[in-house]
Amino acid sequence: MERLDKFLLARYPDFSRSRIEGLVKAGFVKVNGEPAEKAGRKVSETDVVEVEIPPPVPAIPEPEDIPLAVVYEDADMLVVDKAPGMVVHPAPGHFTGTLVNALLHHCPSLAGIGGVARPGIVHRLDQDTSGLIVVAKSEKAMAGLVRAFSGHAGIEKTYLAICHGRPRLDAGRIVNLIGRHPVDRKRMAIVEKNGKEAITNWRISSTSSACGSLLSRIVCRIETGRTHQIRVHMASLGCPVAGDAVYGKSAWDKRLAPIPARQMLHAWKLSLRHPVTGERLSFEAPPPADMQPYLVD
Repeated sequence: MERLDKFLLARYPDFSRSRIEGLVKAGFVKVNGEPAEKAGRKVSETDVVEVEIPPPVPAIPEPEDIPLAVVYEDADMLVVDKAPGMVVHPAPGHFTGTLVNALLHHCPSLAGIGGVARPGIVHRLDQDTSGLIVVAKSEKAMAGLVRAFSGHAGIEKTYLAICHGRPRLDAGRIVNLIGRHPVDRKRMAIVEKNGKEAITNWRISSTSSACGSLLSRIVCRIETGRTHQIRVHMASLGCPVAGDAVYGKSAWDKRLAPIPARQMLHAWKLSLRHPVTGERLSFEAPPPADMQPYLVD
């Protein structure tokens, strides 16, 4: 016999104890077909426990006075150099301090563009990936940017990755399917079916051992924008992104001085057609300060 809340926490490791208790109190947990009522009740191996996860209640983000590195702005769109560690839009565990909160303070008219939860957002970067991200400021721009990014029409995205070791070749093109890892659903993986096509063109820019271990600076131009695409592809080469806690090797990171505090991946260059005027625009953001030690020969 064990407590119901402990039983559920073991099966839902992402949930807090308070959320488990809330689900029980709200009647979303049943034991043998009846509402559990108390999170502290005992359950046995023969009990049938059913859990219904209600859809999340969409939060309306509030403006917050957070500094933004604006690279470009006009009446229809803006381009921001996102700092590492900043979440793009509110999500469980990150309802404040996001790029969206900062954007709403910078541009109050953004509220509601493309929806209230993620106003203006047409693509995203991982929390610990820095660099360029485009934001729509009008509904017309939103529609045009969504079409462009979903179909990768006229979009050129180039990243700089600091990777462990050195690939066998100087350059290459990776084409495969990326989908959820069959066992660990928090990870992505190269799969044979039930995935989406992912294409990364890469080349070694330079190598260095100045930080205590061999590192390659790899320029990646992606033709698709799958979740964790570059991180998965670099790991598949045997050269994971330095500091990548999911796909990397912590033992390799510990050889470096300084030890990277996040994945060393930066959205470096971006080229696209303006969603309203059609003008070709190109932007570049230098790697942030925490990447600089790994760029010294």
